[in-house]
Amino acid sequence: MTTVLDFSAARANGDDTALSEFGGKVLLIVNTASKCGFTPQYEGLESLQKSYADRGFSVLAFPCNQFGGQEPGNDEEIRSFCDLNYQTSFPLFSKIEVNGAASHPLFTHLKEQAPGVLGSNRIKWNFTKFLVNQQGKVVKRYAPSTKPEAIASDIEALL
Repeated sequence: MTTVLDFSAARANGDDTALSEFGGKVLLIVNTASKCGFTPQYEGLESLQKSYADRGFSVLAFPCNQFGGQEPGNDEEIRSFCDLNYQTSFPLFSKIEVNGAASHPLFTHLKEQAPGVLGSNRIKWNFTKFLVNQQGKVVKRYAPSTKPEAIASDIEALL
């Protein structure tokens, strides 16, 4: 059976990364944007990263410009934004699409494993979050409005 660990993706710095590098870790995979009403969630995501990284946890951020054009920058601009405004330490990947024909295969898999409301296989907005266990299995999907701190107890349960 395919898991999250079977995929790879380009980092914002251009390096191709096999997600198997994150095997044995609990992951929170998020499609992000710099000009969204939910953008301040970067702060909460970084707080989770700092709280749990030493216990085998990581946030993986995937910028996306498919929702209201809220991520217009290139990879370097996005990385700079995250560094300057939120001092993020978690991995930032290259900008991708999460819906449609050009959807990144990872997000196609995430949506299949954890459908949205009424079984929808679409991402509805920026900051949709997917919790993944140490074996790469998708455990839960969270709405964009779910604040990162509200996910802490679910992360704790997996760690």
